[in-house]
Amino acid sequence: MKNNSEAGPLFLLYVAFALKFYTKDYGFIGKGGSPLIKNMEVRFMEDGKLLDEKLSRRGLIKGAVCTAGVAALTMGGLSLLSKAEAKETPLPWPYKKLDLEEVADITYNQWYKGFCMNAVITGILTPLQKKVGEPYTSFPIDSFVWGHGGVVGWGTMCGTMLGAAVAANLIAGPGVNKTGERITNEVIHYYSETELPLYKPKNPKTTGEIIKSKSDSPLCHISVGKWMKKADRGFWSPERKDRCARLSADIAVRTAQLLNELADGKFKPTHDLPALVYGITAQHNCTECHGAKVPEINTKGNPAK
Repeated sequence: MKNNSEAGPLFLLYVAFALKFYTKDYGFIGKGGSPLIKNMEVRFMEDGKLLDEKLSRRGLIKGAVCTAGVAALTMGGLSLLSKAEAKETPLPWPYKKLDLEEVADITYNQWYKGFCMNAVITGILTPLQKKVGEPYTSFPIDSFVWGHGGVVGWGTMCGTMLGAAVAANLIAGPGVNKTGERITNEVIHYYSETELPLYKPKNPKTTGEIIKSKSDSPLCHISVGKWMKKADRGFWSPERKDRCARLSADIAVRTAQLLNELADGKFKPTHDLPALVYGITAQHNCTECHGAKVPEINTKGNPAK
């Protein structure tokens, strides 16, 4: 086993070779190498004690590679370590009141990049990334594109409200019939009962007229289908796309309004969850689509009855 006087210079030589091999990628040396590293090489190669070790070239390279690996782990691993050590931020997350016009503009423009769900989340969380920072800065907003078209085009729940639900539960907190869900429920009622879109962009993507319609449902295929019939426009038309972009802005704004009310201590829900009202997880206007084949509602065991 080498003593400290021998191990020290040997280690430094390994470091010198490792830096010579690897610092090129980090921009520390140019052609010919750094003067500092050259001096280190000369100094230690002339050291008689070190030469007496009779190091083979193979052994030296092994040592250099080993040291380089340690250096790489040190340089690249520190950020990973800091992330691993970072503690999860408990819900609800910190919040600062949002500017509704900013939310609307961000959401509208984002729809053309990531569609409804992603657009609403982006419109609400992007300003918070600037106002609050973490944990919003690290939140993977781009992973929520899948809500488009009522979840990858299946026409189920409109992605705008899925986005609203994500934001509301992060900011107001999760839990059955808790504040995050109560805000989401209010947004769904607003979506279903209001003639939308209301938002008028400063720089619209289309010059065609965008009429309003009321969906009476949170389902994408019903909402879009009713609008298409009233507007006499196809699904792939520029007008239908812009309608959904504007509608996304409306839902993001309504969600932000309720979150701002919550921040002021003024949020008061006006609707109960459907299961508590109707005794089933649904609306009570099923005959609009389903005719006489609507299942009979059994209210037995309903805690609201």
